Amino acid sequence: MIPRYSRPEMVAIWEPQTRFRIWFEIEAYACEALAELGVIPKESAKAIWAKGSAAKFDVDKIDEIERVTKHDVIAFLTHLAEFIGPDSRFVHQGMTSSDVLDTCLAVQMQRAADLLIKDVDGLLAALKKRAFEHRMTPTIGRSHGIHAEPVTFGLKLAQAYAEFSRAKQRLIVAREEISTCAISGAVGTFANIDPRVEEYVANKLGLKPEPVSTQVIPRDRHAMFFATLGVVASSIERLATEIRHLQRTEVLEAEEFFSEGQKGSSAMPHKRNPVLTENLTGLARLVRGMAVPAMENVALWHERDISHSSVERMIGPDATVTLDFALVRLTCVIDKLLVYPRNMQKNLDRLGGLVHSQRVLLALTQKGVSREDSYAWVQRNAMPVWRGEGDFLTLLKGDKDVSSKLSDKEIEELFDLGYHTKHVDTIFRRVFGAV
Repeated sequence: MIPRYSRPEMVAIWEPQTRFRIWFEIEAYACEALAELGVIPKESAKAIWAKGSAAKFDVDKIDEIERVTKHDVIAFLTHLAEFIGPDSRFVHQGMTSSDVLDTCLAVQMQRAADLLIKDVDGLLAALKKRAFEHRMTPTIGRSHGIHAEPVTFGLKLAQAYAEFSRAKQRLIVAREEISTCAISGAVGTFANIDPRVEEYVANKLGLKPEPVSTQVIPRDRHAMFFATLGVVASSIERLATEIRHLQRTEVLEAEEFFSEGQKGSSAMPHKRNPVLTENLTGLARLVRGMAVPAMENVALWHERDISHSSVERMIGPDATVTLDFALVRLTCVIDKLLVYPRNMQKNLDRLGGLVHSQRVLLALTQKGVSREDSYAWVQRNAMPVWRGEGDFLTLLKGDKDVSSKLSDKEIEELFDLGYHTKHVDTIFRRVFGAV
């Protein structure tokens, strides 16, 4: 997590001061519940809330205590006791460190998910706007990187919109998956704390009680969360890669916005490089790479070990901060994307009409020619055009086999670009609803 690829709102979720504030709230809510159950005095629970809420936790002081205790939660509780005084003896009653750590992590991931969902909403809005702007802008569709048949640029963006709509739903499900609370004590048996305390704390924090927490919340939940972030990152990379290809000099159908005073190369003044989408490709790799350690965290020893702890201290902030930054950057790229319809038309025409070959093939089969013969007749006229030796339409008209089945007018009608866009609105209705 470095400032270059970070946004303040997401970073704040993972800052020590935020973490300690959540730790305190977990402890204070637990004290409230214990007071309601008659385990500790209600006056003490109120005092804990009042004094702890007013406290400004000293991160350096907590770190100093931890250097002696070698235990982060104990260091925090020791520091908290300085603010609360004698009533601090009721804090952490019947609880274990994982109750605090895991419940806090759930709150942080929940908040991070909320930001990521908001980011996706912003991206969806930008994609929808640009998709409708270019709904009927013709461009060439490519398979294997080779010209295939005409599509529209709006369809490319509609596909991305549909993909990120799925991303949003996955994030919503992932948020629900990790929104659980564990206040079950050592090895998760509730031997020293009433299950009603867990229910109370969970309700206050907007979480659900973990059905069986052993001494930790099961890490399959976290694995699913980080795997979801990886899938979203992959969708970012897919769209970024498409833009990078479209910006290639030989293609130049779209490109990143190039601002006044921007420089593309330290050596070559003419350069305009797809630096933002290249950056997004790299960031996606990082986020995706954090899914594997999360999956490896699932296999903990018995009721608890801490082999997952060091991993989560890093991937929790890094994955969410990086993905947050990437989603916002991609939104900006789409919003300002420069689109060149004239170049799209130029590329469409580049192969001299070969993009209509399938229509000719199908028309011949409709005239009673076998598919094998139809393919052979069309291909023998297409290959010279591929080599730059003539015009496809002219060659087809001059082919005795083709012309014996199709008139010149029928052949010309097969070269209508509008044929390929007749169902664009149908697809848009599927993606966006009413068009």
